[in-house]
Amino acid sequence: MTARTRIATLLASLTLLLAGCSGGGDGADDGRITLRFQSLAWQEESVEATRELVREWNAAHPDVRVEYVQGSWDSVHDQLLTSFEGGEAPDIIHDASDDLADFAYGGHLADLTDLLPERLKSDIPRRSWETVTFGDGIYGVPFLQEPRVLIANADLLKESGVRVPTPENPWTWAEFRQVTKRLSGDGRYGVAWPLKEPVSATLNLSLSTGGQLFHRGADGKVTVRFEESDQVVPRTIRDQVDTDHSASPTTLGSSGSDTLPGFFAGKYAMVPLGFSYRQQIEQQAPDGFDWQVLPAPAGAGGLTQGVSPQTLSVAEDSPHKKEAAAFVDFLLRPDNMVRLALGDWMLPTGTRALADPALHTPERGWATGTALAGHLRPAPAQSVRGYPEWKDKVATPALQEYYSGAIDTDELRERLEEDGNLVLARYQR
Repeated sequence: MTARTRIATLLASLTLLLAGCSGGGDGADDGRITLRFQSLAWQEESVEATRELVREWNAAHPDVRVEYVQGSWDSVHDQLLTSFEGGEAPDIIHDASDDLADFAYGGHLADLTDLLPERLKSDIPRRSWETVTFGDGIYGVPFLQEPRVLIANADLLKESGVRVPTPENPWTWAEFRQVTKRLSGDGRYGVAWPLKEPVSATLNLSLSTGGQLFHRGADGKVTVRFEESDQVVPRTIRDQVDTDHSASPTTLGSSGSDTLPGFFAGKYAMVPLGFSYRQQIEQQAPDGFDWQVLPAPAGAGGLTQGVSPQTLSVAEDSPHKKEAAAFVDFLLRPDNMVRLALGDWMLPTGTRALADPALHTPERGWATGTALAGHLRPAPAQSVRGYPEWKDKVATPALQEYYSGAIDTDELRERLEEDGNLVLARYQR
């Protein structure tokens, strides 16, 4: 082989190699764009609804193909962090708003302010946009949210004679404690708190009692203060477990799904769960089991709850941000948002979608959930940089020890404030 032939062969091989490297995410040789959409949908109905919408987009947009990529809620933060650092992030990212702050401030997410249509901006309430606004930019579109509710054994409620709460006339936290005492006895607990992941449940429900926990100063820096209003919910849970024996101590380390067999068996009269758990209950409940959805207790702040909506973001490194934003707009048209909400058994953030009659039926508690939509507010940790580390290294172990009786309220406050502020300080220099 001559030198000229060897050079020609080398150049041809290099050309093929480069073509193979560039054909995966940007588009094929025919000029068609391919966008990678990582979805965290996991329930069967939700996955099918999302995949069907992707198919509909692809049929209508032959020049911009969307590739569905299945992600997992269990590992999304670390997986995204690795993909951002390695330059392998999907174009369109499904996540939750309380996971976006570090990614947004770190420059990994595109600012969508000028990429989203006015239709979408005006349809979603301002309080929802606050969950994805960091500094002067918008780094995601909040599209699904769920209140925490009480799922109750309807027969046990009726037998006990307790007043059944409604969104118009909910239980107070003190009344809720008394009700769980009345529902307890004969080997049954009035409530089972699934607190394997205790932080978001505690913080978000504490908005109903006026709790805030995170306080931003005039300099923009955030500090943790565990005040009286923050202590109502955790103290109620601790008193139900230790003093009243109306809450099961064995479920404190359980997930919501773990409590369902005991709930169906009559061991627990009520379980506080996210609104979407209704799908599992509907699928798994034995024949003849009658359940109903009740609003969570109210405090000084009424029925207010913190939420971290599910979000759709665009990677800053995506070479096709405009096309990615167009797909997000398509996915979140009112009719499509309803389909996603029904598939995930959650509430849409869009006002037009939320008005759909399918979401206001009394069956399966839909009407109770939609009545709570106006009380949902950004979760306390929404814009706090360093929240994932604070949650994992400080708040989760401290709350787990508190609920198990290993530490008292003063020790809990010391851990959350002193240890927590040391963690947050590293992100605010």
